[in-house]
Amino acid sequence: MLKKVLLLLLFIVLAIPAQAIDVTETDGIYHVILDANKKTAKRLKCITVDDLMTNREVHKKSGAILTVNGGFFDPKNKKTVSYVTTDGQLSADPLFNENLFSDPIIRKNLDKILNRSEFRILECFSGYRFEIANHKSPIDFECQLLNSIQAGPLIYPQLQLEEEFFIMKDENGNIIRESASVLHQVPRTILGLKGKEIHILLFTDKHPATLEEAAKYCADLGLDRAMALDGGGSTSLNYLDKIEVISTPENNQGRMLKSFIILQKK
Repeated sequence: MLKKVLLLLLFIVLAIPAQAIDVTETDGIYHVILDANKKTAKRLKCITVDDLMTNREVHKKSGAILTVNGGFFDPKNKKTVSYVTTDGQLSADPLFNENLFSDPIIRKNLDKILNRSEFRILECFSGYRFEIANHKSPIDFECQLLNSIQAGPLIYPQLQLEEEFFIMKDENGNIIRESASVLHQVPRTILGLKGKEIHILLFTDKHPATLEEAAKYCADLGLDRAMALDGGGSTSLNYLDKIEVISTPENNQGRMLKSFIILQKK
């Protein structure tokens, strides 16, 4: 009888799928694919740190499988420019960043900034759900927000540069202001959704891209929806102790950052 029980337990353990993660690199572009399932929903976290830390430091401290850079922040006062929710609690609120109110142009367009795109992990009556939506987009009544991280803009299926105040145009349609180098070729971190998969793309220094070029890449991959995370020198990734991506490293450490997406071991 004991032998049968042990065999049954062994069968159950073997039948439980492992955390599926695929990390590849092609021509300076890293491509991470995660299964969008219950196990990922419980292990994928959006986090902030009190002070700024490098991706490497957070990866080591958290013992994560995967760590990538997250949303925008102000390096002058170390405060967030993006909303972050961690385990159901708001952990970063840009309304507490006084620098957003000191610039009259930013203050005039604050609603656009606060409503930028975010990645959400939801627990619903029907199961777990992953989505990309504007911050003020309502959450279904049957769902509870577990984790989220805002950055933007949405790049696919449409590029929301002006809607999320990454560019500003004059009355003649000329671009007079640009944020996050959205029109230039720089390193990028992109998060996308496709069916039952979560895709994370890193365009490194070897293959920098404009957001329009990143959007075309997402279209070629057949993604359903995709948004940008912080990019440029913030673009960074750590996978176990096997892969590390640092953009334009000046001290082989990477930029100090405010928020991150991590995949925990358990």
